[in-house]
Amino acid sequence: MPLALITGASRGLGAAIAQELESTHRLLLGGRHAEALKPLAGHLPDATPWPVDLTDFSAVTAACEGIDELDVLVHNAGYAEIGSIADTALDTWRDTMELNVFAVVHLTRMLLPALLRAGGHVVFINSGAGLRVRPDWSAYAASKFALRAFAEGLRAEEPRLRVTSIHPGRIDTDMQRAIVAAEGKSEYTPDDFLKPSTVALAVGNAIRTPADCHPTEIVLRPIKR
Repeated sequence: MPLALITGASRGLGAAIAQELESTHRLLLGGRHAEALKPLAGHLPDATPWPVDLTDFSAVTAACEGIDELDVLVHNAGYAEIGSIADTALDTWRDTMELNVFAVVHLTRMLLPALLRAGGHVVFINSGAGLRVRPDWSAYAASKFALRAFAEGLRAEEPRLRVTSIHPGRIDTDMQRAIVAAEGKSEYTPDDFLKPSTVALAVGNAIRTPADCHPTEIVLRPIKR
């Protein structure tokens, strides 16, 4: 079976993507801590934990050395901290760019030979914030605009690869709960957001798209109830 690497796979959307691909791919489950990846790996038939801190670039380089061919790379790991431009410290901007952009660039570069050998597919989990900017989301949106630009550059430079940017609206995850709390809202309603399984299905459909088609951008928005 083809091999797929999913970052941020220990929970939320990353875990849902792994479950979506389990019947068609061997899986490398990326995450910061091995212990957090074991429960999911134990429930999937051909999944292996791939624990590495994506912002430790030397460790990422070493972790990629044994990957000779890679059919699918899903960049799912990300970081979001909301706040106004006036109130968002420069360190927050650095942390956001470090994980959402620089770590993605480095991992892609390290795995590019393996992806090219396989004629692979790179999927970027972007965001609606990568298409438009809302108040208090400037740092996160800036990172997602940069991520979109990187995806477009990769697509232009490497025609042997398929490169897809997924732009979902807000998703029902633990990170979303933290964001809602930071927005000062006392109530969290899961039905206000996209289900992780719904976004994972869109990822799976993009990967399964026949080879004569290149799915470049997919935008998903929750139904307003």
